[in-house]
Amino acid sequence: MTRIVWEKRLSPSPWMTVLIPVSSIILALVLGAFFLFMTGFDPLKVYGEMLKGVIGSKYGVSETVVKAIPLMLTSLGVSVAFRMLLWNIGAEGQFYMGALGASWIALSFPYLPPYIMLPAMFVMGCLLGGLWALLPAIPRAKWGVNEVITTLMLNYVAILWVDYLVYGPWKDPQGFNFPLTAPFSKSATLPTLVGTRVHLGLVFALIAAIILTIILWRTRWGYEIRITGESPRAARYAGIKIERNILLVMFLSGALAGLAGMSEVAGITHRLQHGISPGYGYTAIIIAWLAKLHPVTIILVSFLFGGLIVGGYSVQKMGVPAATVSMLQGAILFFVLGGEILTRYRLRWKRKEVTP
Repeated sequence: MTRIVWEKRLSPSPWMTVLIPVSSIILALVLGAFFLFMTGFDPLKVYGEMLKGVIGSKYGVSETVVKAIPLMLTSLGVSVAFRMLLWNIGAEGQFYMGALGASWIALSFPYLPPYIMLPAMFVMGCLLGGLWALLPAIPRAKWGVNEVITTLMLNYVAILWVDYLVYGPWKDPQGFNFPLTAPFSKSATLPTLVGTRVHLGLVFALIAAIILTIILWRTRWGYEIRITGESPRAARYAGIKIERNILLVMFLSGALAGLAGMSEVAGITHRLQHGISPGYGYTAIIIAWLAKLHPVTIILVSFLFGGLIVGGYSVQKMGVPAATVSMLQGAILFFVLGGEILTRYRLRWKRKEVTP
């Protein structure tokens, strides 16, 4: 007699690690095409219009980069936590807290010169994002409290806190009753590439990716992070201080997401406002998994998702909802997670001996 069994792979196949992300994107596009067809749209025309909106003009390309910047930073943040099996689902809230911290500096000290203002906003954005991530990290390290729930719930606390400020104490009295703060001074504005909205946050993201790559594969601390993620029991047996690393890694994760928030308010909106993030912290989770948690690959995948967002805006003139992009992102995550099973396990035909 024979039966099919799942057998764990001793080591993931190299070609599978490439095939799964690529096939996930293709399958998501096929699924999206099916839904578009069922709702009366021509999938080829819709996808063609999305591609034209992204690469058909200088504006489309620059806007893709603009949308990719916060995705890069938040994805780098969650990836370093995921690498250690810390499920930081709170990058959205950490993004908001980074934006809040940077905005406090800009609004409280509007006359500071740029060479003091921007570093102060940088530090405060990273600090508040990192401290917000420490709130769930401490109970996780000390008492083993599940960080998935605590990081997720803190997202809503941070978002509502920002809403309270922009609807209340920080509301611009000359803002025609819109929920936003007064505009920042020019010294609180990040430099941009001439003729575009691409700002210095891109440099922050690229440098962060390089530093994370060096840390993870060229330092002892990076080795401890990777070992803990692969086998917490082996890490504890080797004398690695897991509790300390939980706090450090979560702070770094939140700081990167906070830096994304700082970059957004200083580089794009130039004020704090309601709904400043369209879900960058949640999209970061998809990007991190699709990129296999590798910092350099995250940069490339972020450009892809930035293009999806910009393309989603361009197809609205055809009557296609922008929410189609969210559907595609969710489908990609679904297929990536399903593909992880094939990466770690394989199907085997196993013969069962029958005794007479």
